Amino acid sequence: MLARLAVEMVPERARVGLLPLLTTAAAFGVANLYYAQPLAERMATDLHTTPSGLSPALVGTQLGYAAGMLLLVPLGDVRERRGVMVTTAIGAALALLAFSFAPSVALLTVASVAIGLGASITQMILPFAVSLGEPKDRGRIVGNVMGGVLAGILLSRTVSGVLGGVLGWRVVFLCAACVMAIVAMVIRMFVPLSPPTTTLPYRTLLASLARIFVRERVLRRRAVIGALGFAAFMMFWSSIAYHVAHEGIGGSGTTGMLGVIGLTGIVVAPIVGRMAMRVAPWKINLVALATLASSFLVFALGRASLIAICAGVVLLDAGCQANHLSNQTVVFGLASEERNRVNAIYMVGYFLGGALGTAIAAQCWQHGGWTAVCIAGAAASVLAVPALRRAS
Repeated sequence: MLARLAVEMVPERARVGLLPLLTTAAAFGVANLYYAQPLAERMATDLHTTPSGLSPALVGTQLGYAAGMLLLVPLGDVRERRGVMVTTAIGAALALLAFSFAPSVALLTVASVAIGLGASITQMILPFAVSLGEPKDRGRIVGNVMGGVLAGILLSRTVSGVLGGVLGWRVVFLCAACVMAIVAMVIRMFVPLSPPTTTLPYRTLLASLARIFVRERVLRRRAVIGALGFAAFMMFWSSIAYHVAHEGIGGSGTTGMLGVIGLTGIVVAPIVGRMAMRVAPWKINLVALATLASSFLVFALGRASLIAICAGVVLLDAGCQANHLSNQTVVFGLASEERNRVNAIYMVGYFLGGALGTAIAAQCWQHGGWTAVCIAGAAASVLAVPALRRAS
């Protein structure tokens, strides 16, 4: 109630202007999780390790992000939210700086976990953005903000692939650190103060996550669906750099440019956000998971064709985005006063799925090559379907 009243005190014109700013900040925040993917092969060579040897550094960002969901995002319910977001952005900048200078895989992994923690600012921004509108606008706002987030995810790969190919992977993370420092300043200057929605002590707040998880059956189901879908998504993106290098059809620049192809998924975001308020969400999920699974069939059949891989990327990103957005539109409607915690629980599951997918992809690539990666990705997509039962 307090947070809602504070938002209502912000002039309508200012509230409208805040949405693009918050969307941009969320995009830059989540981009930090994906800069390394197109550079994986280059990083492994530079640090004299194998794909499976580098895997902890790639998995670390996903695990750090999940930990951020659990430990940092709930702070938005008990602390002034602008201050929490500014502090998190500064922490992200420092972590990216450490990553850019890390001399070994071990230190790279520590820094990657910290990067994941800092990237949780994206999931602090999303509930705040939702609070700017009326309940009837929830789907539209989630769709628009997540469209920006998707742009951050996809363009991060393009920028890192191209820039890393020219100047080296360390420069990419140095630039990212500067960007997050700017994000911190912009949030501090333009985002209004937002008081907490509860006075619970932090320890009690964390304990309440378990209570919410047990109470909300729909949330548990949606977390499983999201986790499996994102696991499939990460299987592709964490191994594609090795695949294009192995097939001799490109390097980090080529991998990065595939991100541009996936931008078609941005069109999906606002459409799904609106549809999820009118169409049974499970139907959207079913179509999305089928699309996700079909993308791996395309990847397997067109393994040596950049055209086929580009077509598969469109299907992959559209399917993953539609699946995720349908889930979020549902979970954001479960308990408005616990929105940060509900979102935290869902996103913990989501990114644990991503971490699992990244780890599985490394082993699949090491022992079974691209075919094994494609089989695993399709299987994860199909396994999510049974969870759709009683998920609305």
